[in-house]
This record gives sequence, structure tokens and C-alpha cells, in this order.
Amino acid sequence: MASVLSSDGRRDPDVMAANATSAALMLSDIPWGGPIGVIRIGRICGQFVVNPTMDELSLSDLNLVYACTKDKTLMIDVQAGGISEKDLEAGLRLAHPEAVKYLEPQIRLAAKAGKHKKDYKLSLVSDRTLEKVRNLTEAKIEAVFTDPSYGKFERGEALDNIAQEVKRTLEEECDTESLTVLSKVVDRVRKGVVRNRIIAEGFRVDGRHLDEVRPLYCEAGYLPNLHGSSLFSRGDTQVLCTVTLGAPRDAQRLDSLVGPPTKRFMLHYSFPPFSINEVGKRVGLNRREVGHGTLAEKALLAVLPPEDDFPYTVRINSEVMASDGSTSMATVCGGSMAMMDAGIPLQEHVAGVSVGLVSEVDPSTGEIKDYRIVTDILGLEDHLGDMDFKIAGTRKGVTAVQLDIKPAGIPLDIICECLEPALKGRLQILARMDQEISAPRTQDHRNSPRLATLKFSNDALRRLIGPLGVLKRKIEEDTGARMSVSDETLTILAKNQTVLERVQEKIDFIIGREIEVGGIYKGIVSSIKEYGAFVEFNGGQQGLLHVSELSHEPVSKISDVISVGQQLSLMCIGQDVRGNIKLSLKATLPQLKSKKNSVTEEPVPVVKEAPKVWTSVGNLPNEQEEQKLTDAELMSSRSTVKPSTSSNPGFLIRSAAECDEEDKTVSLNQGSKSNSKTLRATKRDRKQKTKVPESDDSDASIYSSGHSSHTVDRLNDEDAKVVSPLSAKSLKLGMKIAAKVYQIRALGLVLDLGNGVRGMYRFETNGKRDFEIGDELLVKCTSFSSKGLPVMSLVDDE
Repeated sequence: MASVLSSDGRRDPDVMAANATSAALMLSDIPWGGPIGVIRIGRICGQFVVNPTMDELSLSDLNLVYACTKDKTLMIDVQAGGISEKDLEAGLRLAHPEAVKYLEPQIRLAAKAGKHKKDYKLSLVSDRTLEKVRNLTEAKIEAVFTDPSYGKFERGEALDNIAQEVKRTLEEECDTESLTVLSKVVDRVRKGVVRNRIIAEGFRVDGRHLDEVRPLYCEAGYLPNLHGSSLFSRGDTQVLCTVTLGAPRDAQRLDSLVGPPTKRFMLHYSFPPFSINEVGKRVGLNRREVGHGTLAEKALLAVLPPEDDFPYTVRINSEVMASDGSTSMATVCGGSMAMMDAGIPLQEHVAGVSVGLVSEVDPSTGEIKDYRIVTDILGLEDHLGDMDFKIAGTRKGVTAVQLDIKPAGIPLDIICECLEPALKGRLQILARMDQEISAPRTQDHRNSPRLATLKFSNDALRRLIGPLGVLKRKIEEDTGARMSVSDETLTILAKNQTVLERVQEKIDFIIGREIEVGGIYKGIVSSIKEYGAFVEFNGGQQGLLHVSELSHEPVSKISDVISVGQQLSLMCIGQDVRGNIKLSLKATLPQLKSKKNSVTEEPVPVVKEAPKVWTSVGNLPNEQEEQKLTDAELMSSRSTVKPSTSSNPGFLIRSAAECDEEDKTVSLNQGSKSNSKTLRATKRDRKQKTKVPESDDSDASIYSSGHSSHTVDRLNDEDAKVVSPLSAKSLKLGMKIAAKVYQIRALGLVLDLGNGVRGMYRFETNGKRDFEIGDELLVKCTSFSSKGLPVMSLVDDE
């Protein structure tokens, strides 16, 4: 037991614990072949660092833990960021002499305070029993191992039948000595047959060459309803990997002495009993599952995008469906494909392969006199061989390494020699994986989760959360999304893009966002006036949707198009200096194709558009002031001058409170003055409004099309002159103009004279008041207001 008594928090105590364990065994009376030395090597900016701190490891592209005796390697564990095989070999050769430095102090300590080692006696099989069992089984076992048609389970069944035949023979002979050690002796014979064939002939149990990889099969998107999935098979080994994406708060919380407090990338490896045709129950993770899962997690972590670029929490689950060796490396391959299938932006695939060793040892010296390196080992070759060297990486370099050995050490030269065949096998596997999926899938057409990180002030976030989190919980219940709030940051995890858009709409309605001209916003109609509607949107803000912005076609009655409480998607097309917002519905609608006229018009000279100037909204006149104000002053207080060639007329945006106050004042004033005659209008009168009357000056040309108009300049009673286009400066007294009703006020009309020029007309006593927006009228300029606005009169009234 190795217990941490104190820690400075700067270094991981695992390396010190391993050296302390070796020292404790040296002091004990337990016989063993130590001592051992353990070291950690990092690499920062191309320079190796011995026993780096945790801060240094965060900058390092190599985390190598190396254990050895004086002349042999015992264990290697590597997590790297794609280090080349050449650099990895350099790190290993540096680690060995550094680790050996820990041996001499332990030897001196044991000499001073160590106990005398206990004597032990090995239980050896007699030569007679070994020879007898070998004669009965060797030929049959060799026949099974040389037949490549056998699969894993068929081969195992055949070997069991051989062992049962030998058992029956020994029982008939009543050879109890041989029956006691039968299983061990048969296993020793199997080991000898397999190893001798590999070293002597260069062929393996399944008939492959030493550097040959088993047949590969892989499929990405095997379970299409999941975020990501893949099926990877290599020979009889098959792994099903799935990927689940979560929010940042789904990261695993860690409780350790050193290292980060959370982990956003997790890989869980599962090895169920059915994968090896066994019956058993699952009672939790065992040591093997934890180790294999950790190795695969290290291998894939190197290609995971940074958290700033990909803030999701990622969980990979690897389910071993069938096992015949190297399931951890199959997990690396399947996990890489599943991550790409989930749309995780990996730059390249990661693959892994296991390399084995079969050696022949000189009995007198214990040294290896011959050996063979085997690529992509079977489970049987792992069991009967000397080494399981798992190496994972990309085309560019190694990302993870784990070395398990059975003898008491392997020379480092042989270990380094294994890197080249591992690279060759890895490239072959990567080529097959690229054929199946070579780039991350796009998430546009998939039911993949969406993660959005938004920035708001803490006050705005408090409004979103609501009292005791009521509003936040309601949004989550309504949409199924999850939201997490931190300092001025809101993170949203939605099931798909549609859900994310719904959540953002609800957030925008509660909090609002910065108003931008051209931005599309969803709002609810709060009130309807004669000139337009007020819409509440973007967290309680109000904007004016003018009647001219409802549709590309003229609208006579607003209530025919929209209603109070209706939800609309609107575009912000302007904002004045007071913050009043101008909205448009027609800007979000497709533009209707205009009909071509048979008459070809002369081109209109281009006038440079002047800057948009929004006139300030003055105080509304009360009833007494209305009697004194001239018509021009009343109309100019609500006008906006916009000299432009644009087809969109300029107008003023007011708040709902200002409009309600004006309507209230006008209704009180009109209540005392109105009579029944002015409230009734005939259809005949409406038709006369659009008809241009004939007069003495009928030779004058009057033309109106859209918002552009030609004016008639009366020079005298006999002659008339056409002036085009109309501008505020060219307008003179006595000009007759074909205008359109732009707005209807309580005391008169606002007229569109064309090219953004506005005029005013005051209702006459007992005169016509039954006008509609868009009506065409023939008017004449009679005067100008104090603010320069033209005052018009109907030619019909003259």
C-alpha cells in the first residue's frame, strides 16, 4: 500500500509511489528480482524534461512514464501529442539511464536496514511427466495450430478435446502425478509449438506472416439515431463505439491531488462476458476495463479540438462485441470513426495496433538469443508470447503507448525496434478507416445537439433566470434544452438546431439583444393605429410598423393584414436619434416582379441620396393650441424630409404613448365638432377622388407613376410646363401635382408628392373627410409653412 502523506500539488506522486514500493520490497523478506527505477519524461519546445511538474506537463507534448531494471525495460506508458517514432525512441533512451539512478540508493538502503530474504522452492514438473504428455499431445496440437481454417472458438474447442483425450488416457493408467499438472503441461506444449513455428517458419497460428494485419471491416454511422457511432472489426475482434455530446457542465468532476478538477472527454470501455462466449454477470468495472479504457482515452485525446473551438463534453462508450486480441486498439479505431461521425472536427484519424514478441532464451545465461516481432497479435499469441506492446497514433506520430511484458524485462533495443512495424501496420489500418469516413460529418442534416455560448450582462441573466429560477426552468421544460449560467455567460445545449432557435427566440424576447439595422426580430403586435402598428419585441422594446411597410402592395385597412397579439418576423430598417425603432414586414417578404409598361419612359436623372435626417418629435398641441396653429405647423411637426431617389418613403417613428395621447386629444376635440354629414361618404365621391378633372389648362401634362411624379408649373393661364423630377427646391406656388394620400390625421392629410417630398392638406369645414391611404388626388401648392413644408389644396375644391 502506497499512501500519500503530504503533497505540494506540483507533481503527480505516482512515480514516487512506484519507487517507494520498490524500496519497501527491498527492505522486506520477500524474494524478488528488484530493485526497479521509475521516471517521468516530458518534452517542451523540443527539449526533454526529467520529472516535469504539472504546469510543465500542460505545456509538454510528451508524458512518458518508464520503469526498468539495470539493463532491461519493464513498463512503458506514454501519452503524447503526435510525437514521431524517432523522438519517442530518443525519449526512451534518455529515460533508461535516468531511471537507473534510483536503483543504487535502494540497494544501499537494503544493505543497511533490509531483512534477510526468505528461501523458496520452485514446484517443477518432472521430466518424465513432461515427456509423456508431450508425446501424447504435441502432434495433435501442431495439427490444430497449422490449420488456418480454425477460428478462435473452433480452435479452442479442438484443443480442449485433445486435453480431454489425454486426461482419459492418464486416468486409465492411474497416473495421478501427471493428472495433477496436466493443464500446466498441456499449456506448456501449446506454447512450445506456437513459438517454435513462429521462430523457425515465420508463420503464425492463423497462417499470417509476421507483419501482416488481420482483415479489416469498419462502418461509420452504424446507429444513425445516435450522435455518432461506428463498428470496427479486425479479424474476430469487433467493437461497437458510440459518441454522446453534452454541455460543458456535463464534464466529469475529479477529486485528485493534482491535475484539473474536471474532465470533458471520457471513454468508457466495456468487456462483457458474452464477447468470449462466457456466462457471467456484470459487477462493475474491473482493472482490465479501467486500464484499456484509459489507454484508448489517452490516444484519442491528442486529436480532440481545443475547448474554445469545441466546448462540448464528449463521452465515448466502447462495447466489445467479440474479442480475439487488441480490443483496446480496436476501441481507438472505432472511437476515432465515431467522433468523426458525430461531427467532431478532428484533423485526422487515430488508429492503434498491438505488437508482440516471441523470443528464444539461452537457459544457461537467461539472455535472448533469437526473437521475432509479430504485428497485430491474436489473443492466443498474447497469452503464449512475451510481450503486448500497444501503440496508437496518427500518420504524423504516436499519441499513446502501453507496454505489458511477461518475462523479467526486455532489452530496450528490441522495444525500439518494434516501433517501425507498428507504424507500418497503423498506416494500413488508417487507410481503411479513411475509405469509410475521412472527414467529420456536417451537422446540418443530422439530429445532432447544438451548443451555443452567449454573452449577457449579469443583470440581464438575472432577468432570464427569474425569481428562484422560474423563467429558466420554464424555458427548459418547454423546449427540452438545458441552460447553464456563469459570470456574464449563458450556455445552451439543444437537441437540434430547431430547438436551439426556439430557445434563442425566448431568450431574445426576455432579455433582448442589440438592435441592428437589417436584423430580423420576432415580435408581437401590441396595438394598431390608423397609420400602423406598434410591435413589442426584443425583451420588451417597442417599434413602429408603418402601414407602408406592411406589404409590397397598397394596404387600405391595417386590420385586414395583422391583428393584435399576432406574432411577426420583422426587419429593423431604421432608428432615429431618440431610439425610436422603424420596423418593416415587407422587407422580409419576397419582392413581387413589377409588370413592364408598354410605354418606354425617359430615364430619370440620378440624384445623389442625402443622409437620412430624422426630425425630432415636438410636444403635441393641446386643444387651445390647435386653434391657433397654422396647418403647415401642425403637419410639419409630424413630417420627415428625406430627399432621396429611394422608393421607400421617409416617415417619423413615434412611441405608442405619444400616439395614444394624440388619439385621445383628437377624439375629444372632434367629438364637439363632428356632424353626421362628415361621417357619411358615398362611393361616387370616392371615385371622383382618383379622377383628374379637366380645366382650362388641360394642355398641361400631369403624370404619376409609383412614388415618382411630374409637376405642372403654371406660368400663366394659357401655358403650362412639365418639370421632372420633383424636388423640394423646384416646388413653387400654383403648381398642380398628382399626389397620393400618405397618412390620415385628425385635422388633415399628409400627402406623398413623390421623391420623398411630403405635403399637407387641412380638412375644410363640412368638406370631404372620407379618404383612404393610397388615394390619388390632384392638388395645388397654395403656400409654405414656417418650416418649409408645402401646404396643398384640392383642385376639386377650387
